[in-house]
Amino acid sequence: MTQRLQSAMAKASQALTAAGVEGASRDASLLMAFALGLEPHQISLRLNNSLDPAQEAAFSAALSLRLDRVPMSHILGYRDFYEHRFMVTPDVLDPRPDTEALVSRALEYDFDNVLDLGTGSGCILLSLLAKNIHAQGVGVDQSAKAIAVAERNARALGLSTRSEFIVSDWFSALPERRFDLIVSNPPYIHPNAMAGLSAEVLHEPELALTDQKDGLSHYRHISQAAHRFLAPKGRLVFEIGFDQGGAVSDILAAQTYREIVVLPDFDGRARVVACLSLSR
Repeated sequence: MTQRLQSAMAKASQALTAAGVEGASRDASLLMAFALGLEPHQISLRLNNSLDPAQEAAFSAALSLRLDRVPMSHILGYRDFYEHRFMVTPDVLDPRPDTEALVSRALEYDFDNVLDLGTGSGCILLSLLAKNIHAQGVGVDQSAKAIAVAERNARALGLSTRSEFIVSDWFSALPERRFDLIVSNPPYIHPNAMAGLSAEVLHEPELALTDQKDGLSHYRHISQAAHRFLAPKGRLVFEIGFDQGGAVSDILAAQTYREIVVLPDFDGRARVVACLSLSR
């Protein structure tokens, strides 16, 4: 017996709620759109349509993945982030709304060239370049698979001519040059906190989540090495954990950065640290 879309989504929402998935109704709608090859806004116009066997099987398969707490972006293959849609795979960190605060803050500064350390999907760098149409940018990541994802996103957004992606462990393979702006969302979760993360987050690359030390080691390394790559009066902008503002500020002060500020995300939590380099 065939099901109508509305009934199938209602049952899916109940199952997702029972499994402890937040936003169950939203996810059920997105999964249905994915199974039917539609945009999410088109679902509301087809609620009384019946699913054929192939559509029902596709929806059931997608729902099973979500019930196993596979992230929505891994099922759909994309994440909408800061005005654009980015391809996402299990090889990259899932772009999060919190990180949009980093993009917004970075755009407050003037820059003609920008370096994104740990670029992943390229969502930070490409969002900056899409807004600053005169800028060029470089994204580095130690994962060749992540770089491949970033390059595909650059092509999809028509930004390949203004962006370059390099496989590099931070600065190690980067030719020495100067940037007006360096941005980074480094792995900052303390290893002791990993067990408390959601099941969805634990599907993501561990190297993109934690430094396996104290959550601060990458800030120390980047802030020390960045002097050689920042233009005079260049800006260094980090995403941080909500409780790391003081510690990261102290690291930057010890490296002689100036105008160090801790800035909130859109929910008012500390999320970004920005500073000025006097260069060396």
